[in-house]
Amino acid sequence: MRLRNKPWAVKLVQEHPESVIDRPDPTQKIDWSKRFADISKPLEIEVGPGKGKFITTMAEKHPEKNFVALELQMTAAGIILRSKLAQNLPNLQILCADAANIDCFFKKHSANTIYLNFSDPWPKTRHEKRRLTYKTFLQKYQTVLQENGQIQFKTDNAGLFAYSLQSMNNYGMHFDFVTVDLHNEKEDILTSNIETEYEHKFASQGNPIYALHADFGVK
Repeated sequence: MRLRNKPWAVKLVQEHPESVIDRPDPTQKIDWSKRFADISKPLEIEVGPGKGKFITTMAEKHPEKNFVALELQMTAAGIILRSKLAQNLPNLQILCADAANIDCFFKKHSANTIYLNFSDPWPKTRHEKRRLTYKTFLQKYQTVLQENGQIQFKTDNAGLFAYSLQSMNNYGMHFDFVTVDLHNEKEDILTSNIETEYEHKFASQGNPIYALHADFGVK
């Protein structure tokens, strides 16, 4: 979902190049050692973080990890940046770029988790290749993730969830966790779940939240 343009967001992003990488050259890998104080920390990436509630909460709760918010929309990047600055999160970087180039911006096997939260379902068949769980995206995630790396996916869209299960299964992925009603799972699962803005909205309306964790197994 496209956010309404906020002029202040562009200005804020331009004022903080130390926190936001804006439209980098996809032919050049990013040197993340210059962006994080400790590059040895595990790296986790959220693709399409929207307003950033999930990724900023994760960065706050897990200072032992590094996080990258990969977001195409400048307004969303600005909103995330505002939260990052307010919460003082040195372990969070914002990458304003197209997720289709994710394998261009990270070294091979450098991340341990990729989060796909409430992605655009692109319901029309002719738009299948734009879905973030389409096979070409899965191939790119496999390149970026470590051998034991994992994709964690959440959505309120039953059609996208069914499609993603089939797409990942056809790609040969292994499922560690699958649920069609996340918010009615066991307490230990709920305790570790960090809600997104959309998740809170949809769940409060009584809509089920679908979720899965999957990996690529041994390469």
